[in-house]
Amino acid sequence: MAELNYYTAVVGAGPAGLFAAKELARSGVKVVIFNRDIKPGGLAEYGIYPDKQVMKEGMRNQFKQVLDTPGISYCGNVTVGEQGDISLADLRALGFQAVLVTVGAQGTKWLGLPGEHLKGVYHAKDLVYYYNRLPPFSQKDFQLGKRVAVVGAGNVMLDIARYAIQKVKADEVIAVVRRGPAEVKFDRKEMEYVVRNLDERALEEEFQRIGLVMTAIGQDPAAARATILEALPKAQPSSSTTRFRFEFLVSPVAMQGDEQVSGLEVEDNLLVLKDGEVKARGTGNKRVLKVDSVVFAIGDTVDDHFGLPVVQGEYAKNPEPRFPMEGESFETFDPQAGKVIADVFVAGWSRRASTGLVGYARKDGTNGARAVLQYLQTLTPGGMDEYGLRKRLRQSGKPVVTQVDIRKLAEIEADVARHRGLPSYKFASNEEMLEKIMSIG
Repeated sequence: MAELNYYTAVVGAGPAGLFAAKELARSGVKVVIFNRDIKPGGLAEYGIYPDKQVMKEGMRNQFKQVLDTPGISYCGNVTVGEQGDISLADLRALGFQAVLVTVGAQGTKWLGLPGEHLKGVYHAKDLVYYYNRLPPFSQKDFQLGKRVAVVGAGNVMLDIARYAIQKVKADEVIAVVRRGPAEVKFDRKEMEYVVRNLDERALEEEFQRIGLVMTAIGQDPAAARATILEALPKAQPSSSTTRFRFEFLVSPVAMQGDEQVSGLEVEDNLLVLKDGEVKARGTGNKRVLKVDSVVFAIGDTVDDHFGLPVVQGEYAKNPEPRFPMEGESFETFDPQAGKVIADVFVAGWSRRASTGLVGYARKDGTNGARAVLQYLQTLTPGGMDEYGLRKRLRQSGKPVVTQVDIRKLAEIEADVARHRGLPSYKFASNEEMLEKIMSIG
């Protein structure tokens, strides 16, 4: 007979999922973490710029401690979803009394513009996964060329710009921003990595072009300019001659080209105030930026094939939560049926796509776990069919990666890095990682 207890499946092993699992396990809940990737960490492992080694190593140590928590089991290389290795219905049938979904926002947000299919048009997340060596993205071919347009105004835009400047060493990188410089979302710290390459003369010309539009709604161009340039005193050294510049108050309209993108058509915008919020409004004036690639850094959506209802790029949440945390709902909801999905909860970017960084994910995962705990207390403890779970996973034909395997892999990659004199090393394919894990028993 299986031990009587509370059993919860946590789907996803980024910061939200890992810290949620820790919170649940510390409260006596038996937790199985299911992760699509072999390694845990999610965007903390595969979304932070590769050169931030100290930050990444610190988080890896925290994640290792989480996985060592009694009551937590790890199943890596396992996809959960309608077309995955195991479904939500399977988890219920095996005896999991609650499921906490923390898979992030795995879908990509597109604008539906002409030419999005052309070669050289990418979504930022795919490119971030590529240079952070997440399989299978690490095995794809991303060609940015000499002239790169990055659509967006946040830290992800700057990460892509940094990659194009420092690694690709493109001739020109253009940040295409729908609104003005007073509405940018990036941090000064992130700007420090690229500001050495900023064409300050082009920036001055850009402020001359848009200055009257800003002052017309009461914005101060000089203050906005100073905010962008405040990164200069702590600017990081540059390793290229790439020209980095901004195109403010422009919206992408279409990508031009035959098979390969050769131009980005944009429409000039005005700024208007609507209900106290700054909005962009098209002027009808269009022009073309000559580019070799276009990268959209405009946010993400959740996976609509996971098996949960999706509303506006997020999993639908109970508007009247039974177990609210800090006034927020972590409970999934079926809008068509008009009722809560009682045993499935969401946290992190699965709850609010593209919101916050690691600190936000940790807090949101912990709060999601606390909502699950309240729900579990309304139930009678049960037993999870561990044999049935192993059997179900074997049917997928894929090796399941455990905590022990993760420790082996970390040691192997650390040895490779030491022998090659590198700060870190990652195998670029799942096949390589699995081969190395199995090679040492």
